[in-house]
Amino acid sequence: MRLILSFASGGLFGLGLLLSGMTDTQKVKGWLDFFGNWDPTLAFVMGGAILPMTLAWRFTHGRTPLAGGSFPGPPRQEFDRRLIIGSALFGMGWGLTGLCPGPAIASLSYGGLGGVIFMLSMSIGMIASAPVALRLDRNIAST
Repeated sequence: MRLILSFASGGLFGLGLLLSGMTDTQKVKGWLDFFGNWDPTLAFVMGGAILPMTLAWRFTHGRTPLAGGSFPGPPRQEFDRRLIIGSALFGMGWGLTGLCPGPAIASLSYGGLGGVIFMLSMSIGMIASAPVALRLDRNIAST
């Protein structure tokens, strides 16, 4: 049952990305082009995601998921070096390519070689992030 719910949720998420234009790299780049030909439509997509999620966080308090397990707790509230660096890297990748992880996975079905190269690069970055963070933490601790 959990696998079926996961598949249906992922499919619904991918369909939402496609219908909202989040898989269109030019639309995303237009959203990020504040001083040029700015396209504000993705603000509605973000608002359409943030508002229901806010309600969902409130609704899930004290409940359990239908498929078992537990809901994740609230995210940490601290702004540390890792969060800032990760956010900056994410933003640079999003701005350069117009893709973030969800739309990148969806783009594999139609994105051609560019989508595959992005996914490989993103995967390498995700795999390398833990060892790089550990090394940075060791270097800072030794200074």
